[in-house]
Amino acid sequence: MDQIELKVTKREVLGKKVRFLRRQGITPVHLFGHGIESEALQCDTANLKSVLAESGHTGLINLKIASEKKPRTAVVREIQLGLRPGELLHVDFYQVKMAEAVKVDIPIVLIGEAPALKDKENTLVHELNALTIECLPAKIPASVELDLTTLTESNQSIRVKDIELGEDVTVLSDPEQVLVRITSRQIGRAEEVEEAVGVEAEFEGAEAAEAPEAAPVSEEESKEE
Repeated sequence: MDQIELKVTKREVLGKKVRFLRRQGITPVHLFGHGIESEALQCDTANLKSVLAESGHTGLINLKIASEKKPRTAVVREIQLGLRPGELLHVDFYQVKMAEAVKVDIPIVLIGEAPALKDKENTLVHELNALTIECLPAKIPASVELDLTTLTESNQSIRVKDIELGEDVTVLSDPEQVLVRITSRQIGRAEEVEEAVGVEAEFEGAEAAEAPEAAPVSEEESKEE
């Protein structure tokens, strides 16, 4: 995977004062990793947004720290967004070593069209959006493609164990976790009706149990009637 460059500088402003940096078009970032001291850094917001759009959470990024000759290779670990659209608050980078495996989440991309969806009673349910894997940094895939053309009938599903990413990549997600599945709206409605009938029967049973018993009629009252 191609590496991307991002220029950063050491950051002296910490805590709540970083809001003043954002007003100047600067985003606070943090660099941490196994066996290194974490560092508070900062960079131009516009450049950072451009890099994030290109790298996502899986691309390798060369962080060029102004005071250092050699860049640090890192991946995005976390992105904090603000309430306003496009507002970038903070980014965490994780420094990697090219000879050591790293754990990352890669996005799942759906491709193709499920033949089962030609039946209007069927619908596609997307259960998982990302896959947790472990591999060397240079082997990190940009995404995992999920072919939906294998889903031909209702109740079919694709699980984590059905994914093959090669010998260089270890999948850490639960093998039995469902990624996508086909469900029938008819089955859903039948379950709703069955549940409603059960609730109604339970309600009627409760009403009958709470109803007061009729008082016994004495022989004198019977004669008066």
